[in-house]
Amino acid sequence: MDVKEWYMEYKIHKNRPGLLGDIASLMGMLDINIVTINGVEDRTRGMLLQTNDEEKIDLMGKMLRKVDNITITALRPPKLVDILAVRHGRYIERDSDDRKTFRFTRDELGLLVDFLGEIFKREGNQVVGLRGMPRVGKTESIIAGSVCANKRWTFVSSTLLRQTVRSQLSEDEMAPNNVYIIDGIVSTIRSNEKHYSLLQDIMGLPSTKVIEHPDIFIRESEYTYNHFDYIIELRNSPDEEINYDSFTYTSEPF
Repeated sequence: MDVKEWYMEYKIHKNRPGLLGDIASLMGMLDINIVTINGVEDRTRGMLLQTNDEEKIDLMGKMLRKVDNITITALRPPKLVDILAVRHGRYIERDSDDRKTFRFTRDELGLLVDFLGEIFKREGNQVVGLRGMPRVGKTESIIAGSVCANKRWTFVSSTLLRQTVRSQLSEDEMAPNNVYIIDGIVSTIRSNEKHYSLLQDIMGLPSTKVIEHPDIFIRESEYTYNHFDYIIELRNSPDEEINYDSFTYTSEPF
């Protein structure tokens, strides 16, 4: 049988000496390997496990649910948020109503870059929206995530160094392995017809597109919220309001 990964998480009620050793010993006897282990939030521990026998996972779960000192809170194939929780020791904040929306603050840029890097490693068409006020680190995080994923990034529209609106891309820049960075305001409000035609071509490519200011992009184009696979919000502080009243743009097509 193929080796598969599992994520296990448990809440500690009484952190007695030897508790982790007892749990690890049980896994060892069942030939379940611990790949990564870390504390996740307060008095919670997460583990990435490997085994080639799903029945052993079920058996281990039943046995650990009889241990009074802990409560199993998750035992499942790992999701992206599980993998990052074990790496960084905390869960990414997620909208309770809109499950495709994830929230970060500026002091969590390392976690955000890791999250983007894992998304960018995936092949095929995916669209990521990135909300945030100016100079909060949106574009820098996208570039760093591209580096983590070993992907080339291509600016379609941007205000990072100077405001630019591309009207054409080279053959190399149209490769599916690229990560396309699009400023949703520049591309829809301050663009020209050639740029918008290019934008439509890029949106049809089997590749990753990251759109800054997705709300304006949706409002000013034929694309809808359903086109997005992820919406990421980046703030300077948790209570910062993201609004567009102060945004002004002029374009420099090339």
